[in-house]
Amino acid sequence: MATFLYKLGRLAFRRRHFAALIWVALLTLAGVGAASAPVAGSSSFSIPGTEAQKAFDLLESRFPGMAADGATARVVFKAPAGEKMADKDNKATVEKAVKVLGTGSEVTSVADPFKTHAVSKDGSIAYASVKYEVSGMELKDASKDALNAAAQDARDAGLTVEVGGDALQATPETGSTEIIGIAIAAVVLVITFGSLIAAGLPLLTALIGVGIGVSTITALASVLDLGSTTSTLAMMIGLAVGIDYALFIVSRYRAELAEGREREEAAGRAVGTAGSAVVFAGLTVVIALVGLSVVNIPMLTKMGVAAAGTVAIAVLIALTMIPALLGYAGRRVQPAGKKSRLLGGARAAKKAGKPNMGTRWASFVVRRPLAVLLLGVVGLGAAAIPAASLELGLPDDGSQPTSTTQRRAYDLLSDGFGPGFNGPLMVVVDAKASDDPKGAVARVTDDVKDLKSVVSVSPATYNKAGDTAMITVIPDAKPSSVTTENLVHSIRDAGGEIRADTDSTVLVTGSTAMNIDFSQKLNDALIPYLALVVGLAFLLLIVVFRSILVPLKAALGFLLSVMAALGAVVAVFQWGWLSGLMGVEETGPIMSMMPIFMVGVVFGLAMDYEVFLVTRMREAYVHGEKPGQAIVTGFKHGARVVTAAAVIMIAVFSGFIGSSESMIKMIGFGLAIAVFFDAFVVRMALVPAVLALMGKKAWWLPRWLDRALPNVDVEGEGLRALDEKPRDGDDDRELARV
Repeated sequence: MATFLYKLGRLAFRRRHFAALIWVALLTLAGVGAASAPVAGSSSFSIPGTEAQKAFDLLESRFPGMAADGATARVVFKAPAGEKMADKDNKATVEKAVKVLGTGSEVTSVADPFKTHAVSKDGSIAYASVKYEVSGMELKDASKDALNAAAQDARDAGLTVEVGGDALQATPETGSTEIIGIAIAAVVLVITFGSLIAAGLPLLTALIGVGIGVSTITALASVLDLGSTTSTLAMMIGLAVGIDYALFIVSRYRAELAEGREREEAAGRAVGTAGSAVVFAGLTVVIALVGLSVVNIPMLTKMGVAAAGTVAIAVLIALTMIPALLGYAGRRVQPAGKKSRLLGGARAAKKAGKPNMGTRWASFVVRRPLAVLLLGVVGLGAAAIPAASLELGLPDDGSQPTSTTQRRAYDLLSDGFGPGFNGPLMVVVDAKASDDPKGAVARVTDDVKDLKSVVSVSPATYNKAGDTAMITVIPDAKPSSVTTENLVHSIRDAGGEIRADTDSTVLVTGSTAMNIDFSQKLNDALIPYLALVVGLAFLLLIVVFRSILVPLKAALGFLLSVMAALGAVVAVFQWGWLSGLMGVEETGPIMSMMPIFMVGVVFGLAMDYEVFLVTRMREAYVHGEKPGQAIVTGFKHGARVVTAAAVIMIAVFSGFIGSSESMIKMIGFGLAIAVFFDAFVVRMALVPAVLALMGKKAWWLPRWLDRALPNVDVEGEGLRALDEKPRDGDDDRELARV
């Protein structure tokens, strides 16, 4: 592989105009496609194989036109102090608002609170339910404006009015901190390289790669049913890996120049060596992201595949566009004067006569490996302790900031009707096979009323055939509580007995039940997913490092870092530690997909640093150095760049903490803290400590396996033959064969 990539790098360097033109054309094509594509809404949310999803599917077939997955809005009215909603003026205001709401083109129904008895016991609060034929993200702006206008007219008449539900769902905003993250990345690159040109190349190529990826996602969003969160995730990961991959190749190019090589030769060798590491690092990230499909949740699968596509683009750009841009930059990527000692390679280090920080740190760890290992493991173990208290759930309006109308509507409904009113359960009774459908539905209603934690049960609503009914159940606890989850299981358990007695099927659905089933499905898939992703990556790393123990150590180190990161997420978002600093206004359960998502993404990113750092050690070991010295050599050449890459990735991920979407905020923080733990504790401390303790055994591989494995030559052993003869230039026809 090293030889192939070496030729590819030289070809891109020599044919720089052609290489740059291809990527600019792809960016333009993707941009035009995104601009001309229809605006896509949110990705349809479905959980195949769950009871809640089966109930929704049944409702769509038995209640045609009801739009079970359509947007809903609850317009909540509160009378002024000392007044009642039934007072003449207040009632007239509400009825006028209901009439206006019913005129919307996408509205399927509006419930008058005075006709549906949707007035609190004390008479101070009432609500009108509005149902739409499309989802919240698909609602036209005109429908949202009409909803807000009706609410504002009622406010002007003297009532307190708030709007809950998903009808006002908006595309999440990342905030200015995303720009700050990119700015920090730029500063780190300038400090690392000591050259504005060299610092600008990784940023430029990363932005081009993300532009192509996100524009392609936007162009295909409507066709493939991709939501707004999909492009945000692709942007987050694409920026981070795009900068990192380019950083490693530019760094190696500068080191090759410092060794006295010509520019084209240096570009070829940089792509042949560092580029090999980029390819395998990118493969681990792609495996981890595409592996999310094992969960069998379409939304998660699409997010993973789209992000994986952006990572693949970042790898291709690093291998082809970076050497092309290096051809344009000339020797201006090298710092001037004394600054060349910052990252000038072996020659600069010799001139300086002083070992760099990476060398000194690695030497310290090699001398005291056991102490460093114990300190690192204990520290990560302590950070992981909060993970034992992990509570999973999905965010609802109760987790919104108190400044939003959705949260204020949630609180008003809780005050007027009880906390469980915000999470009603929909019980669907399929009595088509029953001899007495109405009797079966009555049995279900009576049994559910007798269950603990039930506040009220609504009269059944039948379909036209009279063989299917819907019953609304109000719990006595908030939607995200354990009490409500236990109630869902109790209803389902009772449904089993009812089915045996009446040949009727009882299903529980609604947003609360969907959240419970979603969390359970993710929990059930975590171990199979972990086994699949870690197993495939383990096999890949055996090929890369030609070792059994090094990949095993890499996987165990990842488990430590991801558990510590989950502990930090629990401490901030569930316990509330430093929540003000992170902009977390409301604490609560951790998002259900967070553990499995962090496992996938963090594993891929963790292997990036493992590959980049340990391949330099492997390269030194293959070239004849002793195990301990190979560790020091690997850190001498790679520690500074890995540190810069980690800081950049942390800055990029931290930029998304400013998002208005709680899921994006949590993912940004989780990935940032995970990269910190993995890069600076696991890879920079535990990895050299474990390798020092294992010595030569670290690179042991059974002979039969060594013969069976393909030789991918990540360390560039095949390029050593090129040192025996000068390579002033290759024939174009040889390069064209790449």
